[in-house]
Amino acid sequence: MRFRHPDGSTVHLAYCTNVHPAETLDGVLTQLRDHCEPVRRRLGRDRLGIGLWLARDAARTLVTDPSALRGLRTELDRRGLEVVTLNGFPYEGFGAEEVKYRVYRPDWADPERLVHTTDLARVLAQLLPDDVTEGSVSTLPLAWRTVYDDDRAQAARTALTTLAERLDALHELTGRSIRVGLEPEPGCTVETTADAVAPLTAIGHDRIGICVDTCHLATSFEDPDTALDTLARAGVRVVKSQLSAALHAEHPHLPEVRKALAAFDEPRFLHQTRTRTAAGLRGTDDLGEALTGESLPDGAPWRAHFHVPLHAAPAAPLTSTLPVLRAALTRLVGGPHPLTHHLEVETYTWQALPPELRPRARAQLADGIAAELTLARDLLTDLGLKELP
Repeated sequence: MRFRHPDGSTVHLAYCTNVHPAETLDGVLTQLRDHCEPVRRRLGRDRLGIGLWLARDAARTLVTDPSALRGLRTELDRRGLEVVTLNGFPYEGFGAEEVKYRVYRPDWADPERLVHTTDLARVLAQLLPDDVTEGSVSTLPLAWRTVYDDDRAQAARTALTTLAERLDALHELTGRSIRVGLEPEPGCTVETTADAVAPLTAIGHDRIGICVDTCHLATSFEDPDTALDTLARAGVRVVKSQLSAALHAEHPHLPEVRKALAAFDEPRFLHQTRTRTAAGLRGTDDLGEALTGESLPDGAPWRAHFHVPLHAAPAAPLTSTLPVLRAALTRLVGGPHPLTHHLEVETYTWQALPPELRPRARAQLADGIAAELTLARDLLTDLGLKELP
């Protein structure tokens, strides 16, 4: 979906396909038919933006087989779909029964991450619509914190510098400008937007910036205005933003609240949980740890890294952090000029919701994704952007 900003530029809105992950190119093509095109039809659109997630094997196939890449581009066009952004955070196995910590491997100290992200940039340069010259790729925020020492930090800086040089060369070769954004996430080396400033300014290249995920922002209790002001002062570019909402519990000490939270404690994804104290931010690596241990104070609200559907906040006594998303979006695209032109709805946890809230058929999932995009569209038009055909 495209929108005209009052300054005349185009803002793109997509939804991320990691909600129905596939490891192979054949699986990606099936996604387009079974999920993406039905969402487009529900929205009554001739064209729908999608943020593709391409696992390692799918990306490698597209890089090594030009005919496969041409085939994917043809299939996108045939189904009324367009791609300006890729989700490069998960490397592979995002559809596994247990993802948890494996989503952070390989990290930016491992050569495989540079190879994969380079592949994604090359693919995206060929998938961009004919009238679009800029693309974006989001990636993990360097590494999970517990395996990151000075040597690995230096290796990551070197890899990202090499990536920036490759993106420059790609631009010269194709005329397409691809940028990569580190996506701060609780528990990672770069947990907050403030954490991103030092490593990104050390790299000092315009092609490497930040992806602002509004669920992660909210989980770490970051104020959107403060976060975006910090990035602006440091000269860090917002490459893209993922529109998502976290799980919020106002009174986590109450038994009924803990019972409600326990319904979201599931075995597939990691749901980092945070609270603010007088001494600063406190947290656990997973929601179950917060509920069963005594390490997380419960005298103030908790927020959990669980991407809840934008249009459907959990039932009381829980809610979502949609207000944080609204505030961030106002700053990102509500000013005289957009801070980013790439927005991506990313609710990948539909099948991890409590059983009674999960879609039971593809049609129900398509209905839900269409409802999320409708909400995002309404937020954008309320900010003065005009929806384009």
